[in-house]
Amino acid sequence: MFEIQDYILLIFNCQRYRFKAEKQKDSWLPLLPKTLVYFHVIGDPELTNSYQFLIEENILLVKVEDDYNSLPKKVIRAFEAIKETYEFKYIFKTDDDQQVTNIKIFDTIMSLLNRKYDDPEAIIHYGGHIVDVKQTYQSQYYRIHAELPTNLLVQATKYCSGRFYFVSYEAICFLIEEKKPQIEDEFLEDYAIGYYLKDIYKMNMLPLDTNKYFIDFC
Repeated sequence: MFEIQDYILLIFNCQRYRFKAEKQKDSWLPLLPKTLVYFHVIGDPELTNSYQFLIEENILLVKVEDDYNSLPKKVIRAFEAIKETYEFKYIFKTDDDQQVTNIKIFDTIMSLLNRKYDDPEAIIHYGGHIVDVKQTYQSQYYRIHAELPTNLLVQATKYCSGRFYFVSYEAICFLIEEKKPQIEDEFLEDYAIGYYLKDIYKMNMLPLDTNKYFIDFC
């Protein structure tokens, strides 16, 4: 039986940077709305099963390498773990280096999404800071993360920046059932989610000024 939890926040972390998760737990995470459950997601390639929830610690372990290049695999497998465990409406995604400047942003987003959820023509499946890639280019992100390949191409698409975005249950089902292998072959997680998401789920994308509400920890 699925546990009902309309909104779930996944924060991507790793063993190397567990201190960042603790920093979030000592600052804004205790202020989250009671209707929003969160998990720090950590990779553990030695897991016996595909995933493991450590509920009391707010941790989701997924069977994947715990490095930067495996982030697309970690994200889609974490989505799959949530889908197999919870009955939900949306997953919110952010990272362990983020501070929230105004915690009420979560209530605001959930209220808006709830108002539109039952209208098939108005429902919002995907939102965040929208990056509109007009034409294919070669990513320079390896200059920041040296472990990335130097020949990564970013195709023309619209996607939401990985600082914070949300995806609906229906959109996540599509990504898992139709595009999981392709996403796992990518290196840029936020781009991969947006690139492989079917156009119908991007028709009513919600633009959010995430740089206003989410900032890097000093």
